[in-house]
Amino acid sequence: MTLHIGNIALENALFVAPMAGVTDRPFRMLCRELGAGYAVSEMVTSRKELWNSLKTSRRSNHDGEPGPISVQIAGTDADMMFEAAQYNIDRGAQIIDINMGCPAKKVCNKWAGSALMRDEPLALEIAEAVVRAAAPHNVPVTLKMRTGWSEDHRNAVTLARRFEAAGVQMLTVHGRTREQGYKGHAEYDTIAAVKAAVRIPVVANGDITSPEKARDVLARTGADAIMVGRAAQGRPWIFREIAHFLDTGTHLAPPLVAEVRRLMLDHLKEHYALYGEYSGVRTARKHIGWYVRALPGGEAFRFAMNAIEDCDAQWLAVAAFFDQLAGRMDRIPAAAEGSLDPVDEQTADALA
Repeated sequence: MTLHIGNIALENALFVAPMAGVTDRPFRMLCRELGAGYAVSEMVTSRKELWNSLKTSRRSNHDGEPGPISVQIAGTDADMMFEAAQYNIDRGAQIIDINMGCPAKKVCNKWAGSALMRDEPLALEIAEAVVRAAAPHNVPVTLKMRTGWSEDHRNAVTLARRFEAAGVQMLTVHGRTREQGYKGHAEYDTIAAVKAAVRIPVVANGDITSPEKARDVLARTGADAIMVGRAAQGRPWIFREIAHFLDTGTHLAPPLVAEVRRLMLDHLKEHYALYGEYSGVRTARKHIGWYVRALPGGEAFRFAMNAIEDCDAQWLAVAAFFDQLAGRMDRIPAAAEGSLDPVDEQTADALA
């Protein structure tokens, strides 16, 4: 059955999570190429004075990207969020997503992201304002949130009902409270309760690291779709692996080293084109590190690569690394079950 967000049909029910500093246009397009049916942009601020900044212009870049174009906006003022929705719709957004899930201190200290879940009237006012801005353009509004602010303040079900009544057309729930950040394990019972409480599509997010985990989360929550974040960093082919497993019950073979070499080098070219020489070589380091972290010689290469400050030299170093790897093995090793890098407070803002 085809999944819809409002009047928009999606290719499948496997989504890329919005991650600031990660899910830029090159990464979103790569994940779409490798089986994701939908990708949400990095978080875009509702502060008008920053709309023309280089960071926001990069985050708003959708050149050549397949639709639907989904832009996530964040803020604490309903009027500003109304204007931000209009601004992004005027620039091609086909879906507007509201961020009420980011747990980063620098976001929550300003009462944005998941901090809005502590102020239910304000959260509802923002949702209503964004829906009001999008409705004349027939643009659906979606919303991403957590299970609540803390263990004693789980209000996702209450808010889900109110957001649905306000006109939000899809909800994504990360199975942790803001207090948890990314520590411990995601729980899925609250997501199941949200799904039972509303009629609009619900997306399950949190700790989906393998095809088996995707199957189990879908079964446990009854969710209409799943959203993958950290597990796609350095392994964007996880989407086609999940799709194959859900369709057949069997595992797809890991990708060939030669294919990953091609994907990564193409990804780097697109990355450099978006960010330019100075920023491109530096912001590419994290992606390269994710790709090679579990590979033979990966840590040593990661350390050496971080000293390179020229895009061409970095690209050639990556090509040489994978050429050498291809002499040792045909395929990339399968991912360890449930493996996710830990997240500290300094990097939490890269996982909206």
